[in-house]
Amino acid sequence: MGKVTGFKEFKQQLPSDRPVAERLKDWNEIPQKLSEAELQQQGARCMDCGIPFCHRGCPIGNIIPDWNDLVYRDRWREAIDNLHATNNFPEFTGRVCPAPCESACVLGINDNPVTIKNIEKNIIEHAFKHGWIKAEPPQTRSGKKVAIIGSGPAGLAAAQQLNRAGHGVTVFEKNDRIGGLLTYGIPSFKLEKEVVFRRLRQLEEEGVLLRTHAHVGHNVKLEDLRREFDAIVLAGGAEQGRDLNVPGRTLKGVHYAMEFLPQQNKRGLGDLVPDDISITATGKHVIVIGGGDTGSDCIGTSWRQGAKSVTSLELMPEPPQQRSTSNPWPQWAKVKRLSSSHMEGGNVLYATNTVECLGSDGRVTGLKVTQVNWESKNGGGPSFKPVPGTETVLPADLVLLAMGFTGPVKNGLLEQLGVEYDARGNVKTGADYMSSIPGIFAAGDLRRGQSLVVWAIQEGRRAAHYVDKHLMGKSELPLLQYEQTY
Repeated sequence: MGKVTGFKEFKQQLPSDRPVAERLKDWNEIPQKLSEAELQQQGARCMDCGIPFCHRGCPIGNIIPDWNDLVYRDRWREAIDNLHATNNFPEFTGRVCPAPCESACVLGINDNPVTIKNIEKNIIEHAFKHGWIKAEPPQTRSGKKVAIIGSGPAGLAAAQQLNRAGHGVTVFEKNDRIGGLLTYGIPSFKLEKEVVFRRLRQLEEEGVLLRTHAHVGHNVKLEDLRREFDAIVLAGGAEQGRDLNVPGRTLKGVHYAMEFLPQQNKRGLGDLVPDDISITATGKHVIVIGGGDTGSDCIGTSWRQGAKSVTSLELMPEPPQQRSTSNPWPQWAKVKRLSSSHMEGGNVLYATNTVECLGSDGRVTGLKVTQVNWESKNGGGPSFKPVPGTETVLPADLVLLAMGFTGPVKNGLLEQLGVEYDARGNVKTGADYMSSIPGIFAAGDLRRGQSLVVWAIQEGRRAAHYVDKHLMGKSELPLLQYEQTY
């Protein structure tokens, strides 16, 4: 796997980012590129370890050492075949995945891990560049029809797998474009939209039908789908944002992140956003509540729109620079990470809780916040208490709520179906991904809760296997045989 002594000869090399002053003027992707020779050298760092823990770190079970070795040996065509064996969309994960595989890399025990994510991205880009990514329609059709409701990564992965198994697949999307959060959630500076659309063209060429403006349970009748299709996959995501329950929440200028981010993506795609609903950060003091990926996306978007200032509030304490003894390898390393958006400026206030939204004439003008201390209780989870004397007011013209998501939106389709929910409010399924209603399956964030693009792809692939088995009595679609435990 790689060069036997490569991990001792070569240091980790990551592509540099475009300068901040340059990238804030556009919406293009930030990382620059390594040469093929440099990428081969990085592939050479992959160790011939007896147990490649990167497999367990990767939710979709990418065969990472194999394609690292193939890149090192300049066998790119075999590398993309190997990568596609487990991942329908490596161009997405190679850009936006936080790379739990690298956290589990054996080399990472005492050195910088192999740059798995960047190699993955460049394998697929090399393949597109050389025209190797072509439509793969099935040779025969089963005569069965499957409806996929939701066109995010889970829905698209399920659609491609089921279509290649020979079933007639139609994807229903309530928005005006296919892609879910890939199109309207993730900013273009992290995932340029042509990267999404070129893959959608492949799906259409393979025979997948993509229907937009199709809101099942509203303008598309559920009973029509149940009559027309042999199986249905619910892949609508976890769209219910976590709200901020404080005085002043209803002031103008306080919005969910997912009210703000899709608008900018629409503008970038040439759409006009009406003035009466437009949300922008231009010339404003922006406060982002929530320190995850969505909050980071709000920061980068706000700077590009010309914000006057950007402050990020994180309820949790500042993470350590290195792993703690309670967080050993190969677990996901709970350490401080700064995204490209954080590098672009602004302040991050850790262990800070919002007490009240302050306003004037119906609009937000500031946030009253306080520092908190976290305490662990015997037999219970950690809790926080305000620190006396630390209450202060931060100026704010725009407050963006990026505190995560509480599950799927239930009114409409799910209520009409009458599906059962698990203890967390997600759609409950058996091990075969079938919901409480026969023939109705669920996958992605709608089933497992808010998660990563890579998990959504895995969910879509697993659901496709069980749908195929349900329809045909057996399935040759691949099924990852373990559930990640890290």
